[in-house]
Amino acid sequence: MPNITDSSGACAAPSIRQLCTFCVDHLLLGVDLDDVQEVLRFQDITPVPLAHPVVRGLINLRGQIVTALDLRVRMGMGSRAADTAPMNVVVRHRDGIASLLVDEIGDVVEVDPGRYEAPPQTLAPASRQLIDGVYKLEPRLLLLLNTQRAVRVDAPA
Repeated sequence: MPNITDSSGACAAPSIRQLCTFCVDHLLLGVDLDDVQEVLRFQDITPVPLAHPVVRGLINLRGQIVTALDLRVRMGMGSRAADTAPMNVVVRHRDGIASLLVDEIGDVVEVDPGRYEAPPQTLAPASRQLIDGVYKLEPRLLLLLNTQRAVRVDAPA
């Protein structure tokens, strides 16, 4: 992590980072709060024939058509229970916005940069390619999701 200097040129402590958290299967994930536009309950999804397997469909967000991407598929996990509706984390990325379908919404948490580490080797390869690192929180690990990689539909599912 780079050193940060204040206006006097002295090194300042890295700032606390705010993450929006959510769960996918057994994993606690987070994205930078600045990347999150909004969090929504389940929205009706219009399927897109012949779309990439990660694309669950399209949602209408107050007149704006948004691609809904299933993080379970992206991360190589099993299907969500049929009686469980996903939640939407609408994120900003360089090409616009997308909805990440997750199992459960968490909280906004502040993480200490001193608790940041490389992703664990025990992550499945499909998950590992989307995770920038982890923060050690009690009693679990918070995995930092790379939003730009997660929304790419040309990447392997």
